[in-house]
Amino acid sequence: MSAYTLRDAHVIASEAALRQIFPPVHDLAQRKSLTRLERHSRSFIERAPFLCLGTQAADGTADVSPRGDAPGFVQVLDDRTLLIPDRPGNNRLDSLSNIIGNPAVGLLFLIPGFHETMRVNGTARLTRDPELLALCAVEGRLPRLGIVVDIAEVFIHCAKAFRRSGLWEPEKFQDRRTMPSLPQIIHEQTSEVAVDPQEMAQAEADLEQAYAKSMY
Repeated sequence: MSAYTLRDAHVIASEAALRQIFPPVHDLAQRKSLTRLERHSRSFIERAPFLCLGTQAADGTADVSPRGDAPGFVQVLDDRTLLIPDRPGNNRLDSLSNIIGNPAVGLLFLIPGFHETMRVNGTARLTRDPELLALCAVEGRLPRLGIVVDIAEVFIHCAKAFRRSGLWEPEKFQDRRTMPSLPQIIHEQTSEVAVDPQEMAQAEADLEQAYAKSMY
């Protein structure tokens, strides 16, 4: 496939040009932005089992990573401070390295069945404080570190995206079997050797065992 070239004449390159395309922001959309948690935003975060963490490296490279656990896994330390446990992963450490280089973060909290989301913007620091890590223990296991987020902005986001996508509607769920398994996808992306069905079946079984042993 040949590389696509964007036509410069249609590129929006300034905020002034951007604002001309859209109506003025609604006053309520401005006023709903808060600088600290209140009872509704706190309740939303305490119910959420999943969030997306947006970070940016010192050189401007952006990244978004998923974080999930039982509802309430993000600890509300006070009305302006959150604690996110860093559970075992693939050890790329993209988000953590980015935070060291650039502390600005964006969080998007999701609750299954809710069409609304909660957005939090702020700055983050990494900590190994044993008292904080103890708050995040699961089955006696502590995270290696925690991400402390100092809140600058928090607001609830409307339901339009989720209603358009039908994300929580079972009749719109897709069959995972219509795509290859994770091990097969990675094999095909990284190797020119043909997939051996027996070896792939073993790799898939090994992955499931690894999930069971290394969730925490």
